[in-house]
Amino acid sequence: MNVVLTAEAEADIEIAHAWYRERGFGLAAEFLRAASATLASIERFPQGYPTVHKSMRRALLRRFPYGLFYIEKVDAIYVVGCFHSRRDPEVWHRRHDT
Repeated sequence: MNVVLTAEAEADIEIAHAWYRERGFGLAAEFLRAASATLASIERFPQGYPTVHKSMRRALLRRFPYGLFYIEKVDAIYVVGCFHSRRDPEVWHRRHDT
């Protein structure tokens, strides 16, 4: 099944990437690699991650305190956000119905 990033999820990833780029030490590239690896894992086994809100699942990124939040629908898997683990859950709860 195809994995589709919503515009909000793309923006979330870019914001996190920019934050790590400002810190240097190659963290930005590592963050993108971790996000890509997690997206590939979601595509291979979408039901392998826990449900965290209604039908929304979360796949944690390796080495980074972020999770990809996604919803599996009939036509595709929609990634609705990439959030820091300390972010207010209400933000990703609101994206459930997008």
